[in-house]
Amino acid sequence: MRHEIRFAGFGGQGIVSAGRITGNAAVIHDGNHAVLTQNYGPEARGGACAAEVVVSDEPVDYPHISQPEALVIMSQEAYEKFSSQVKEGGILLLDEDLVEHEERSDVKIVEVPATRIAESLGRKIVANVVMLGALAAAWPGVSRDALLNAVLGSVPPHTKDLNKSAFDAGYEYISKEATHGAA
Repeated sequence: MRHEIRFAGFGGQGIVSAGRITGNAAVIHDGNHAVLTQNYGPEARGGACAAEVVVSDEPVDYPHISQPEALVIMSQEAYEKFSSQVKEGGILLLDEDLVEHEERSDVKIVEVPATRIAESLGRKIVANVVMLGALAAAWPGVSRDALLNAVLGSVPPHTKDLNKSAFDAGYEYISKEATHGAA
């Protein structure tokens, strides 16, 4: 089994952190192997950045992704650069308030108001954790418990409740959408 995921957005959104948390979840909590690669512009905040994670049940012999099955996009620039690269039948998880997109039939598009949810929790900075919760509900590459435990293990103790709320909000948003869509 080999799963490939890319997180993309701009600096300051926690894109690389989301990738690192996903890799930690896969290795430490799910018992798999994972490799993280990252790239970003020279700007401290606001420049384009991406994090790529390969998750496998065997040691990863090639660390770069060829065609991600999951793509988490948190900026328009990232959408324009990467959206065409998602694998056919894959999932495109978008922050619906920051990304405009065209309809596609080759991939599943999941829109999440991650920034809006994070703002409703009082801290826009946890939008990446909202997206991780949504990812846990929409993508089987890493388990929900593993992702949540990795989130809680990577944040300062005084922010654990906020981050758990953000993760749960993203997870519940997708779970609720799936229930409404099935009805």
